[in-house]
Amino acid sequence: MSAIGALGRRLYRGEVNVDFVGRYRLWYSLSAALLLISIVGLVVQGLNLGIEFKGGSVFTFAKPASSTIEQVRSTVEEAGAHQVIVQEAGSNWRVTTQSLDVPGATKVQNALSGRFGVPGDKVSKQIIGPSWGGEVLRKAVIGLIVFMIAIILYLTMAFEWKMALAAVVALIHDLVITAGIYAWSGFEVTPATMLGFLTILGYSLYDAVVVFDMIKEVTAKLGTTAKMTYTEAANNALNHTLIRSLNTTLVAILPVAAILFIGTTLFGAGTLKDLALALFVGMLVGTYSSLCVATPLLVRLKEREPKYLALARRVASSRGGSVQDAPASSGKARQPAAASSPAGGTPAGQSATAKRKKR
Repeated sequence: MSAIGALGRRLYRGEVNVDFVGRYRLWYSLSAALLLISIVGLVVQGLNLGIEFKGGSVFTFAKPASSTIEQVRSTVEEAGAHQVIVQEAGSNWRVTTQSLDVPGATKVQNALSGRFGVPGDKVSKQIIGPSWGGEVLRKAVIGLIVFMIAIILYLTMAFEWKMALAAVVALIHDLVITAGIYAWSGFEVTPATMLGFLTILGYSLYDAVVVFDMIKEVTAKLGTTAKMTYTEAANNALNHTLIRSLNTTLVAILPVAAILFIGTTLFGAGTLKDLALALFVGMLVGTYSSLCVATPLLVRLKEREPKYLALARRVASSRGGSVQDAPASSGKARQPAAASSPAGGTPAGQSATAKRKKR
């Protein structure tokens, strides 16, 4: 742990410079692969929509000590229900079926009561129509659109439109990957899942704003001297916020991981697991995208501006090279060509001194 702390302090002081921006091709390739896998999952597997979205009937009752999933399923099927899904929800059984009319739901309720010795009024039944889920989905989409517009307006006013574009691309990246993981894992998509999706948007945006604010501060005085390109300055700013981003993610993800891995396996967290998976994946992907997607994209957009193209030429010229020789993102200045060793192995400066002494 002390070694990790020492590394964190060295990163914050700028003694270690991880080349995030210079490796943008690696990050883009990784993101493209993750997006492709996620889209294939959404097309092939599809999302496992919960009963709140597709409609159905839900029966809940206290779990008798000797009951099993197969016993509950067979009892419900014998009562005439189809598409039966039996789940443990803490100390209860939760049974979902296709949408039943009132007589059909009552028949299932009575069958469960008679088979497991549970009083009829203790077997709760709920019939949900698909129109309710459609309304929830519609409101979630509207909320997402409003959220995106608010992000674009805020970042454009607080920073600039290129930062807003980079942040929105990162948010879409996070949403698609999280949805793809839901598709491949088969986790049920419920209203709690939609809340989780909206929550990770805010978390991902927070991470991106912290990084962009540091970049804005570091790059504010660029152009007055020819010591550093925009790419190098942005990468330095990214390294200074790295530990803060990682610490924030670690602290936030621990309770979410506890709900997802411990709560669902030991205590039957029920619908909380749907929310926890969205938060867990979204926090990890959001931290990655703010460092490796949003910032490299911003740098690619900014380096095309005439101001920063001219700065890159001046930096390369001051280091004894051309603009093609300018470092992609390394925070360390390239040494001038005159300071390098010639083919004979003697530094150029020492060779000139020796000739003067001979004279």
